[in-house]
Amino acid sequence: QVHLVESGGGLVQPGGSLRLSCAVSGSAVNDYIMAWYRQAPGKVRELVADIINGGHSNIRDSVKGRFTISTDSATNTVSLHMDRLQPEDTAVYLCNAKKSYFAANSYWGQGTQVTVSS
Repeated sequence: QVHLVESGGGLVQPGGSLRLSCAVSGSAVNDYIMAWYRQAPGKVRELVADIINGGHSNIRDSVKGRFTISTDSATNTVSLHMDRLQPEDTAVYLCNAKKSYFAANSYWGQGTQVTVSS
């Protein structure tokens, strides 16, 4: 059983930066496809970025150049570094782990709130 715990959310002004972390327990972070999703009020959950077994990463077009995803095998965490944050980035950010893109199920954290506002 994989357990995911997010941290690092908060209130930030437009143009600011935040780093979200997701602590993984029960397995090695680089054994999975690790992803960050976000869900804003009244909107569908969307994929922000993912990283495949600690290697190749994919970033959503709307955040490309501003967000970076990475894993750290020493701390068994996956991080999302967010720069030049905009109000439309406001959402609950959730960590996800799955064995493959075809996996029948996956694991979710509880989410961390990011609010971008002046």
